[in-house]
Amino acid sequence: MLQFDVTHALPFLPKNWMSSRLDGLTEACNLLERGNGLGGQFTGWVKLPETYDRQEVQRLLQTAQIIRKQSDVLIVIGIGGSYLGSRALLELLASPHYNLLARKTPQIFFTGNTLSSDAMTELLDYVRDRDFSINVVSKSGDTTETAIAFLLFRQLLEEKYGKDGARDRIFVTTDRHEGTLRALASRAGYATFSVPASIGGRYSVLTAAGLLPLAAAGLDIQDLLMGAADARKLVSKPGQDNPAWQYAAARNALYGEGKNIEVLACYEPHLRAFGEWWKQLFGESEGKEGQGVFPASVEFTADLHSMGQYIQEGSRNLFETVVRFNVPQSSCLLDPTPGDGSGLDYLRGRDLRFVNEQARRGTALAHTAGGVPNLLLTAGERTPYWAGQLVYFFEYACGLSGYLSGVNPFDQPGVEAYKHNMFALLGKPGYEAQRKAFLDQMEE
Repeated sequence: MLQFDVTHALPFLPKNWMSSRLDGLTEACNLLERGNGLGGQFTGWVKLPETYDRQEVQRLLQTAQIIRKQSDVLIVIGIGGSYLGSRALLELLASPHYNLLARKTPQIFFTGNTLSSDAMTELLDYVRDRDFSINVVSKSGDTTETAIAFLLFRQLLEEKYGKDGARDRIFVTTDRHEGTLRALASRAGYATFSVPASIGGRYSVLTAAGLLPLAAAGLDIQDLLMGAADARKLVSKPGQDNPAWQYAAARNALYGEGKNIEVLACYEPHLRAFGEWWKQLFGESEGKEGQGVFPASVEFTADLHSMGQYIQEGSRNLFETVVRFNVPQSSCLLDPTPGDGSGLDYLRGRDLRFVNEQARRGTALAHTAGGVPNLLLTAGERTPYWAGQLVYFFEYACGLSGYLSGVNPFDQPGVEAYKHNMFALLGKPGYEAQRKAFLDQMEE
């Protein structure tokens, strides 16, 4: 099971960092399990690893086979939690270079997360002469970035295959009963999958929102769900030995000591996109009411040669959480020729994974000495099973952390602010008064 180590943070933590938070953690755990806390209507993910729809998973696997058979490219359209989780796990379990290495499975590109005409045109041009399918992911269908991308790629599909042919290449993941996208899919006859109304976007990676692209890539989504189920057994058990409780307590205590930036660090490039998913998870869940730990991420050792200086000697308001795998999937033995001038004779007979591990240990010692607390989370291997454990661990710990800090971990009211201003400036019906006010300000 996952192992959490607080050793390199203890010098920065108060002696009662855990004991003084046990009552708060007990309450937070009860709120999550009972679903009766702030935002409790969005805690359907808590028991999902046990209660997920087995029939829908089988249908996902069948659909993935269809996609692999008919398409060279799968376009996944979504933003935020509608794509970050599937992209994170695709890169973690396959490769950051998946699209270069894919042979028997389709290339997978993610869009609908930008308003850049250059980026959109580039991808449209790329698939114009290739067989492709679409998986559009949105609970409502009203998100501007996603809706625009779906419009453009749907139009291209219909140009290539006609409306009937396009229908068989469009797969919709949305709310089970309502919303613009659900209505559109019903009218057009698209194949649909559901995200339960009780699960918000950033907690939806273990639903069809994250699973269909992963299944299309040939990854074992059932093993992923099994890992999440085993993690649930671990982190839902109350007590100070619970690693999710320890993580939530440690970061809450460090925040109380003025450490208001958390840097998720890894020593494996496959985890870089995982950091993006993690940043949304904690940023949207905790960043409210003028408080919250700011989430950042780095990939070591690469970023030790860019961000390393700041982490070592910059403002002392940050701490690190390192994620590592205990068993690398491959071996790379170093065998320099004596006297070849490389200066690497001292590494003869060493495996590169050993060198990487010593870099991690040396960095932890340096950063701790430099005033940066280090937390360490260790998983077994870079496999779907362990990825499922990691996802569920962070989801559960995030729920605990939010309740421990007194905020609703399952809403995101601040996300809507820019949308209303953009709609007014674009002239969307219903925003006339706001648009007039903006134009009047510009004239002054």
